This record gives sequence, structure tokens and C-alpha cells, in this order.
Amino acid sequence: MKFNLKEYIRQILIKIVLPFRRKKEEILGNFRFSIAFRISLHYLKLLLINGGIFIAVFCIMYYMTEWRYSSKMAQNITQNLEEYSVEDLSTNILNQYRIDGISFKIIDENRNEELYNDIDFDITDKKLYFNRLYYDDSLGVLDSIIILTQEEQIILNSRPLTVYFQYDISDSDDKLKDLLFVVTLAYLVMVYIIIRQGKKSDLKLLQPLHEMSAMANRLTVNNLNSQRLNVEGTKNELKDLALVINNMLDRLEISYESQKQFVSDASHELRTPIAVIQGYANLLNRWGTKNEEVLFESIEAINNESKSMQDLVEKLLFLSRHDKKTLKLEKKRFNMCHVVEDMVKETRLVTTNRNIESPVLMDVAVYGDKQALKQAIRVFIDNAIKYTKEGDTIRISCENDDGDCIITVQDTGIGMTRKDVENIFERFYRSDQVRNEKIYGHGLGLSIAKLIILGHTGRIKVRSQLTKGTSFIITLPNRYERL
Repeated sequence: MKFNLKEYIRQILIKIVLPFRRKKEEILGNFRFSIAFRISLHYLKLLLINGGIFIAVFCIMYYMTEWRYSSKMAQNITQNLEEYSVEDLSTNILNQYRIDGISFKIIDENRNEELYNDIDFDITDKKLYFNRLYYDDSLGVLDSIIILTQEEQIILNSRPLTVYFQYDISDSDDKLKDLLFVVTLAYLVMVYIIIRQGKKSDLKLLQPLHEMSAMANRLTVNNLNSQRLNVEGTKNELKDLALVINNMLDRLEISYESQKQFVSDASHELRTPIAVIQGYANLLNRWGTKNEEVLFESIEAINNESKSMQDLVEKLLFLSRHDKKTLKLEKKRFNMCHVVEDMVKETRLVTTNRNIESPVLMDVAVYGDKQALKQAIRVFIDNAIKYTKEGDTIRISCENDDGDCIITVQDTGIGMTRKDVENIFERFYRSDQVRNEKIYGHGLGLSIAKLIILGHTGRIKVRSQLTKGTSFIITLPNRYERL
């Protein structure tokens, strides 16, 4: 089996890092920190990490500079030694770089003889790091000894010589430590100032969040239409968030007003039949037991109004199920032509004073809820009957348009204005013309029909001309193969 190094490292990190991270999140989860504090803490962590990296890089570059300096001085000394003879090495050499911490010794390799040595602390047999660095902190970090070594080969008077150099940078290291202390202290002061000023900027930046929180606490149904976030002067992501919240409040206000209007309209529609029933009940209480004409009239009126209330309640329940997303459509494939044909026959039986025509009835397969679609089409047919007069014509057709089912309900009735066409699918909407002519209805049928058609991914097109008539064209797309 091939060894996968990346997977091995990943597994190690999962075993080590993830438990540590979970433990940290568990500990920090017990505390409640503000966003400004968390941002400041994050800035502090970044500044400290970057500061540590900067100091480490600075120290490495400093020691590399010292390293290069020692190599350059060693080469200069080597070049100067070439001007001497072997006999003069022990007497006439003057180490002009000793004041800089550089010392050396010269050894004749053939004779194993030391010709010159001004080294005070010989580290030839000591342990070296990187073969050139000696470090001793046995006396303490502040009194540590750091020496760089280097070896050069020269030939004088045909004699091979080895020159061992030692560059003591202990004093330079002490200066570096003093410098690092001052730099670190100055950097910490700078970090403190940055965090302090940054926290003020964060609080100013996050001011819209505090306004959002305060506004949310003040928000009630009574001031939903007046409470909005101020987005002036904000030009970052918080402005986008404020706009999103304002748009959400606009939608909530529209929805709330719609619910209020819905309840008001429903109460109004129920109040009329209840008042009628109550009136006839009082009439029965006074005269009904003795007057048969009043008795029969009251019973018929109460029966009609109770049916009207039942119809309204059923429509309200349908809309409520739709709003709660609990309305289910039992879909299956069937031939819509047979449904429309049966509805045409039923309409002709119950409506004898209208001309009911069905010029086109074509077989077309539809995938949907048969009863729900029948209910929707019945709404359009009932409206055609309701808004036409005796002798008017109603045409009902079912066509197959390349697999799509197109149902048309056309009448020659009172028609509608453009304003009516734009609003007829709203709940409880009834035009002024309809109210003036006292045509019965709740204004919910078309709303329910639209929901059913949309539930089948269909669409409705309305064509109407005042006093000329109205056409409803329902299109149910072909989503499944034909029967």
C-alpha cells in the first residue's frame, strides 16, 4: 500500500488541532464578547504575530549581516597576510581588526606548527552550530557568548598555511538585545494605540447594528409602518444589511396589512348573512309560529344565508390551507376534454336562459388534480353566468395546442374596466359596477381559481371590454406525455 504523506499529516492535525480548537470554542463559548471586542482581539492577535515575525526576521538579517561582515574581514586579513613572509608572521603581524572582535591564528599544516595566535578563547574543540557558530549561555542569556568562526587557506613561500578566524559578536548581540527591548516596548505602545483607536472606529462602524437592535426593541404592530433603518452615510456591507431589513419590514407591513384587510373583509362578508339570519330569527320569534307565509319565507332565507356562509367559510378554509402550505393537490393524468364536456352539460341543465356554446372540444391529456381544476373552471363559468344577462352567449372550449391544454371561457356580458382586470384576482375585490348592480358574490372565487391554476404551473390571460364581454384563457402546460 502506497504511503500518503499528505493524508498522514492531515490525520495528525485532526487528532491534535481539532480537539484543541473544540476546547477553545467551548471555553470561549462561556463568555459573551461584543463584536467590537472580538475585532479588537483579532487585530491584537494579528499585530502580535506580525510583530513577532518582524522581530525574528530582523534578528536573522542582523546575524546574517554580521556573518557576511566576518567573512569579508577574514578575506581582507588573508589578502594582507600574503604580503608577509613566513618568517615575519610571528613578529611583524599587527591585527588591526582585533578591536572589532576579530582574532585569528595561523598554522603551518606541513610542520603542524603554530606561527601566529592572538585568540584569547579558543573554541576549536567546542560544539559548533552550522559548523561556524558557537553559542554559550551558561552565564545567563544576557551574558551569553556568541562567536563566528571561519577557516581560510593560503600559501606563503610555497608553504600551505591555514588561518582560523574567530569573530566575537557578543557585544553586538548585547546591543541587539537592548535595541530589541526598546523596539518591542515601542511596538507594544503602538499596538495599544492602534487597538484603542481601532475600537473607537469599530464602535462607529458598528453603530448601525446598535440602531437595528434598538429599532427591533421598539418595533410593534402599531408602528410597523413608520420604523425604518437610516442608511444615510453608510457605504459598506452594513448599508446592504440595513436595506435588506428595510425591505423585509416593507414586506411584513404589506403582509400584515393584507391580513388585516383579509380579516376585515371576511368579517364584513360574514356580518351580512348573520344579520339576515338574526333578523329572520327575530321575525320568527314574533310572528312565525302564527303566520305560515312568514314562517316559510324565514326558513328559506335562513337556509339560503346559511349556504352562503358555508360557501364563504369553505373558501376561507381553502385560502388558509394555501397560506399555511398545507394545501395538497392529488395529481394524476386524465383527459381534460371529458371534464369540460361534463361541465358544459351541467351548465346547460342549470342555466336555460343563456346560450351555452362549446365550439371546440379536443382531447388533451393533463397531469393534475381533477377536482381542483374542475373547481377552478367552475369559478370562471359561474362568473360568466353571473355577469351576463338573459340571452347572452357563453362559449366554453378545450383545445390541444401541441400538448398544452387551453381552456377558454368567453361571455358577452357586462365586461370590465382596465382597473378591474388588474385587481380581479385580489381577495374580496369587487368592482364598483358589480356592487352598484347588487350582483351577489364574495370576491374570493377568482383568487382561489388563480391559486389552483398556478399550482399546476399554468397561467391565466384575461381579455375584457366594458359592456362587450370578457374572456378567460387558461393554459395548462404539457409536462407529461400524451395519453
